[in-house]
Formats: sequence, C-alpha cells, structure tokens
Amino acid sequence: MSYQLRREEVLDGTQLSAMLEESPARAAQAILLAAGQGIVEAQALLGQILLDGRGIAQDQPLALRWFGIAAGQGHLMARNMLGRCHEHGWGCVADAATAAQHYRIAADAGLDWAMYNLANLLATGRGVAGDQLQALTLYRRAAEAGHAKSMNLLGRYLEEGQVCPADPLLARDWYRRSAEGGDFRGQFSYAAVLADAGLIEDALGWLRKALAAGNASFLRVSIDSLSNARHPQIRQMVDAYRRRLGELLAA
Repeated sequence: MSYQLRREEVLDGTQLSAMLEESPARAAQAILLAAGQGIVEAQALLGQILLDGRGIAQDQPLALRWFGIAAGQGHLMARNMLGRCHEHGWGCVADAATAAQHYRIAADAGLDWAMYNLANLLATGRGVAGDQLQALTLYRRAAEAGHAKSMNLLGRYLEEGQVCPADPLLARDWYRRSAEGGDFRGQFSYAAVLADAGLIEDALGWLRKALAAGNASFLRVSIDSLSNARHPQIRQMVDAYRRRLGELLAA
C-alpha cells in the first residue's frame, strides 16, 4: 500500500521517530518529505533509515550524504554517524582518521556517543595516535553524562588501574550504573564482581540480563570467560550462552 502525505502533514523529529516504531514504510515517506523541507532531525533520521534499510531501500552512500547535510546544520548525532560511516566503510572507503575528526567535533560539542567513539579510537590507536589517558578522560566525561557503555569501560580502567590509580570499589559502582543503564557488557562486568564477592544469585540475575541483550561478538567472548569462572553456578551459564549464540548465528 502506498501512503501519500500532504504538505501540512510534515511532522517534527520526535513525531517521526515515534512513527518509525508504528509504520516504517509510512514513516519513511514522512521523513523524506520533512528532510526535503529542511527539518534537520528528519535529515538525520533519513540517513539512519537509509543506512539500516528500514522502511526504505538500503543505500549507504545516500545515507552518508544525508548525515553530511544534517551535520552541516549542526546536528551532533548526524556528525557522530558520519564518523561511524567513515570508521566502518559504510557508503565510503573506511578511514579511521576521518572518523576521528568527525567524532572530535561532536565530542567537543558535548555528545556522549561521540566521546565514546573517539575514546575507542584513542584506546586502540586507530586513525589517531594511541592515548590511553585521553581515552580514559573521554570515557569518564561520557560516563558522567549518563552513557552506559562508557560507564562500563571507565569501570574497567578503575578495576585494572590502567593510567589511573586502581579503585575496585569505584569500579564496582560504575559497573553497577552501567548494568542498570542497560549495557549488556556492563551487566556482565557487574555480574563478575558480584560473583567474586560471593553474591552468586545476584550475579546470575545480571548474567541472564546480559544474555538476553548481548550480540554474537559479546557472547563468544563471554563463553570463554564463563568457562573459566571459579563458581560452578556461574560456569553452568555457559550452555545458555552457547544456545543463544547459535540462535543469533542461525537467524
């Protein structure tokens, strides 16, 4: 069925996002119309649905173009997504150095996701000179802004004492906040410190949450970790993680 939207039916960014959940095909037409009329949130959303192929044919080069248009109007998440496209080669040749430039613009403007993505490049030395201290600083800024994935990584730095004094209690607190914020890696990290403290039932609860939300890459790594766990109840989670990994790979 083809939907036709009148000019007066152009919606704002929040309404377009809600429509995507209900009817991706109809939302795509509304987003196209709104993007063409200069609504910056719609331009960023158009880039995203073109990247994902949601409600519209996937077109990564065109997604890159629309992210660029929205970023040029100051849309920080679109700027971050330009970085993601250049980092992963979505619609362009992969170029981590160019990705870092986009991330830095959005990070300097206060976007937590851009801080996290730039920190990842700094931590691994991709596209930029490796700098663990600067990576830690960015993870901390993003974590303090409420970014759950950065909370987990900040916890790891604090647990290991990498370029900062080790602080297991503070690490545990950041793992807890990451877990409660919905990050599956944070949930796994928090489960690990709970298990070490002998709180096995609490640890198992967080391991189940991580299992439900985790992707295939995470599950592969987690299986190895669980296999070597000290507590038998924790090791028994391996079978559930393997089953879930098999489901994701078969999908």
